Amino acid sequence: MNRIFTFLFFMCFLAFTSQAQERYCDEVFDEVTVTDTIGYGQNTTVILAPDFIKRPLFFNFYEPAGDTAAVRPLIVMFHTGNFLPRLINGQISGSLEDLYIENMCERLARMGYCVAVVDYRKGWNPISDIQEVRTNTLINAAYRGVQDSRTAARFFRLTAAAAGNPYRIDPERIVAWGAGTGGYISLATASLDTYNDVVLPKFIGSNGLPMVIESVNGDVNAEAVGVIPGTTDTLCFPNHAGLGLNSEYQLAVNMGGAMGDSSWLDAGDIPLISYHVPTDPAAPYTEGILIVPTTGDLVVEVQGSYTVQEKANAIGLQDVFKNGITFTDEYSAAANSRNDGLEGLFPMPRPDWPNTAGELESVESGPWETWDAEFWAMSQPQQCTDGGVPLNLCNWHLLGLAGNPDMSLSKGEVYLDTILGYFGPRACVALDLPCKAKFIDTSVEDNELAADLVSAFPNPASTSLTVRAEQQRNMDKINVYSFDGKLVQTYTNLIATQKNIDVTDFNNGLHIIKVYFEDGVVTKKVMIQK
Repeated sequence: MNRIFTFLFFMCFLAFTSQAQERYCDEVFDEVTVTDTIGYGQNTTVILAPDFIKRPLFFNFYEPAGDTAAVRPLIVMFHTGNFLPRLINGQISGSLEDLYIENMCERLARMGYCVAVVDYRKGWNPISDIQEVRTNTLINAAYRGVQDSRTAARFFRLTAAAAGNPYRIDPERIVAWGAGTGGYISLATASLDTYNDVVLPKFIGSNGLPMVIESVNGDVNAEAVGVIPGTTDTLCFPNHAGLGLNSEYQLAVNMGGAMGDSSWLDAGDIPLISYHVPTDPAAPYTEGILIVPTTGDLVVEVQGSYTVQEKANAIGLQDVFKNGITFTDEYSAAANSRNDGLEGLFPMPRPDWPNTAGELESVESGPWETWDAEFWAMSQPQQCTDGGVPLNLCNWHLLGLAGNPDMSLSKGEVYLDTILGYFGPRACVALDLPCKAKFIDTSVEDNELAADLVSAFPNPASTSLTVRAEQQRNMDKINVYSFDGKLVQTYTNLIATQKNIDVTDFNNGLHIIKVYFEDGVVTKKVMIQK
């Protein structure tokens, strides 16, 4: 089913026309088309364990109405929900139809992106009185979330390659974006490269076996079957497998949540953008023990946005935002004033709130969350009904306020303004979109350094080209252009004195090599001759 949303611009004409609006940075479309309940795969749910049921996986698709672009970057969105269905998780939020998720997706579509809000599999045991059971079932839930996220990536690449690209997605520009629990999925999707990453001491059971077993749970991409030994219970069905499709993403965003273990991060992983309340009571900002929100029971030690970004910056994942790039917007300035220089991290400090005893405590995990207060004030949790508590004293709206005391639509919009304002420039850079030109530091580009600072050999080159910086200088980036000025390839996040480039797929002829340093650029000419 298709829906159309119309955007009301709350700004005067003069302000609108005084500054050029640019796709991917600004909301340049007036209307958004939403198509509901599209299948992207199918796999086993454990929500009714010990019954294991194969169920379809769905998504809702947002795109700018009237868009004439042949392809658009795709954002795959994962909602929050504690890996349990909405309301059963003790929360108003936890579905594809969460109000703030819909609002954010509509606004991203107006910026020119297409967005798929995906329905991922849920199910774990947070109420077990045994911590190992809580840890085991949660890491399995997160593992299934990664399987579903990569299933979605392959689904869209399959439609682009073999079905005429009906969603007009750019298969080389896909973003994983998660809010709350979805942040665990987006961070794991960005970093959990192999099954062996989850074979860590904290994810080994008292029986000596890993809590996730590849032959039982399937591989991390959901391209191989997983079966419980001695049974016919299949925990993972292959989706879009054996077709040579890429399961990877090019950028990851988390709003809250955490990473199962920061050891998952490697130098070859993708850049990250993180929004986090430093006093988040449910997910640590640095490193800490994850708790069950409804009971306070301990689950497992995880790393939050600060610790994740600290490592991401240290190993070069965030260099794409630094080398030759300058962000001068107000949102970057706000983030930089409180993120200790960790590019990609946006801390969102919130006040403590008095509890029933008059003591101050931290309660907010997602200040960006909103809901229909009037609607949810007319519905009660089961425990309120069972206890005979009046509706006006116990309802879902009041329960929501316990974790977001000053929730309002206007507050939510301000947070979304900030989230999208910080995201836009960085997405332009990380995804190499046309808007990237706005943020290139021309002072570096214009400062041409001496040619002998770089050597490129052999010249002519037939299969491999070595680019070497002399004087032990670190190269930041290398761009390769054809002689007519077309960008052929770019290599970023180098921080190295030498780069070996495979040129077997380059066309014969003269090429221009631009080597970027912190203080300028060196230009070399190289002949490709095969």
